[in-house]
Amino acid sequence: MKVLVDTCVWSAVLRHKSPDLKITDKITELIKEGKVVMIGPIRQELLSGISDISQFNRLKDIFSAFEDIPLESRHFIKAAEFSNICRKKGIQGSTIDFLICAAANIENLIIFTTDRDFEYYKKHLPVKLL
Repeated sequence: MKVLVDTCVWSAVLRHKSPDLKITDKITELIKEGKVVMIGPIRQELLSGISDISQFNRLKDIFSAFEDIPLESRHFIKAAEFSNICRKKGIQGSTIDFLICAAANIENLIIFTTDRDFEYYKKHLPVKLL
């Protein structure tokens, strides 16, 4: 099964002075197995705020190696549905979080995240976490 890697995981591996070795090992394993996929909003979050053009281009090239899951209206509609389900249960979340959940659900992906909010979403949404 393919794995949708959340921004926080990429950041733990790429942007910190001392990367999380456990997460780095896991993502390395997933990459070697060809399981990592990407969606546009995560790509945008990762590349936003990088003022050094050479670093921006280097990261853009790295992320271009991963299969891109194109998002369609059905993904955004499902994200809105998931947001509404969680709100009814008193759970707030970001638009991108629910888009990640929707893409994972529709495309049968596992979400790799360190964001604890996804544990709350999982209680009410049909998503799989690594």
